Amino acid sequence: MIQRVQSLFLAAVVICLVASLFFPVWQKIEPENHTGAILMALYTEVHTQNQPVIQEYFPTVVLSILAIGAMVVALFEILAYRNRVNQMKLGALNSLLLAGFLGLAVYFTFRLEKMVSLPVEGNYDFGMYLPAVALVCNLLANRFIRKDEALVRSVDRIR
Repeated sequence: MIQRVQSLFLAAVVICLVASLFFPVWQKIEPENHTGAILMALYTEVHTQNQPVIQEYFPTVVLSILAIGAMVVALFEILAYRNRVNQMKLGALNSLLLAGFLGLAVYFTFRLEKMVSLPVEGNYDFGMYLPAVALVCNLLANRFIRKDEALVRSVDRIR
């Protein structure tokens, strides 16, 4: 059912992950000459004075694959409301995907930090916090799914 609390949390997971594809995860840019790097879920931009913008797609596209995979799993989890045990399994899988996204984002951040040696400090942006919010919403949805399953089992035991 769509009106259940866990369905609302799972919808928030989907919304956060869609938004995280369009916001930068991390950036380190020197304001005077606009050199630095920007990490997005789809690509990485490296700005240098001598060369034009270099965009690298391959390693960081894994972030977008994990985000899209977590979105699809959350949508399946919303639609699997009749089978709560299956929902719990999908929720665990979704937690792994979101944790993988966050872990890889930190890894790519450290990798870019070493590539771009600027005196400016790098900052995590909105694209890093949205998957963290999605992970918390997913954990809350899993908690409410387990509560529903415990309620149904206790009612079956009374009969």
